[in-house]
Amino acid sequence: MLNKKYGNKLGEIMVKNNVDAMMIGPSADLEFLMNYSPQPDERFQALFLLSDKRYFYISPEITYEEIRDRLDNDTDIYKWGDHEGFVNTVVIAINRYKLAGKNIGVNNGIAAINLIDIQEKINAKFINGHNILEMLRVIKDESEIEKLRKAAKLADEVMGEIIDYISPGITEGDIKKKIEELFMQKGADGLSFEPIIASGPNSSMPHYCEDSRVIQEKDIIILDLGCKYKSYCSDISRTVFVGGITDEEKKVYDIILRANKAGEETAKQGVKAEDVDKASRDIIKSEGYGQYFLNRTGHGIGISVHEAPYIKTGNKQVLERGMAFSIEPGIYMQNKFGMRIEDIVVIGADGPEVINHFTKEIIVIK
Repeated sequence: MLNKKYGNKLGEIMVKNNVDAMMIGPSADLEFLMNYSPQPDERFQALFLLSDKRYFYISPEITYEEIRDRLDNDTDIYKWGDHEGFVNTVVIAINRYKLAGKNIGVNNGIAAINLIDIQEKINAKFINGHNILEMLRVIKDESEIEKLRKAAKLADEVMGEIIDYISPGITEGDIKKKIEELFMQKGADGLSFEPIIASGPNSSMPHYCEDSRVIQEKDIIILDLGCKYKSYCSDISRTVFVGGITDEEKKVYDIILRANKAGEETAKQGVKAEDVDKASRDIIKSEGYGQYFLNRTGHGIGISVHEAPYIKTGNKQVLERGMAFSIEPGIYMQNKFGMRIEDIVVIGADGPEVINHFTKEIIVIK
C-alpha cells in the first residue's frame, strides 16, 4: 500500500516547489513510499503521484499482479504489454489526469531513453525531482532511527569478526565473501553496497572495486562495509594494519582520527553541512595533507546508502534533528597508501549520536 503519511508530505513539498506530479520509477524512493520496489529492467514502470495527493501507476503486464496486490483496489493501474510498448499507455494516463502542459518531476529510477520517448509524445515540462524526493526522506522519525541503530550494530559486529578472519594469503575477494556470509548469519536483509576491501597499494583508491589481490605482510587495508536491516542501511569504514605499522602510518592515522572526531563533534542542530565538512577538512589541511582528502566528509543514509544531507564544501543545508549521515574523512596518496575512518551520526535533541561503536584505536593484525 502507498504510505499515505509520506504521500501527503510529498504532496505538500511538491506544492511548495511548483511541481504538479512526480514520476517515480523503481528505486529507494519507490520503496520508501510503497514498501516495495520491483527489480529494475528495461521495461518502463512508475508511480505517478500528484500534488493534490491522487496517484496512479504504469505497469508492464509481467508485474501487474504484484503491483495490484500492493495498491488500493480503487487505484488506477495502466498496464502495457511487450507487444505494444509503453509510451501510448503513458500518454493515455497523463491525458486522463490532465497533466499535459504541467510540471512533472522525474526521479532517478526513470531511464533517460524512456523519458526521451515520453517527451516526444507529451507536452509537459519534465524536471529533476531528485532533490524534492530527498527532502521527503531527510528527517528520520524514531522508528527509522532505531532501524539505523540496529543496522549499525550488525555492521559493528561484522567489522570485528572480519578483522579476526583476515590473515596474509587470503584475497580481498575472500574477505568480501566472508562479510556477506556474516551479515546473512546475523539476520541482515542483505548488503547495503558491495564491500570495499582495498589492500596495500589499492588503499589509495577511495572506491576501489576489484578484489583479486592477495593480502600480504605490512599491508594497510581499508574495510568499508554495511548491510540493510528492515530496508535501512548501515555503512562503516575502518583501516587496519597487517603485521606492523610505521611511524608515518601512525601519524596519518592520528590525523584522520582527529578529523573524524572533529566532524562528529561539530554535527549539531543548526550547524550547516559545509561547516561539518570544514571541521574535518581543516585538520587534514593544517597537517599538510589537504590535497589528499579527495572525498566529501559524508553523505546521508537511510533507505538508500547515499542520500541527503551531503556533508561537503558549499552545502549550506542546516542540520536538523533526525538527520543521519556519515563522517568519513580520509587521506589517499597515489602509489603509496590510503586510510579512512567512518561512522554514522544521527542529529539528536542533545547533540550528535554516533551509532557506530566499533573501536577506532589502531588495530595491527598479527
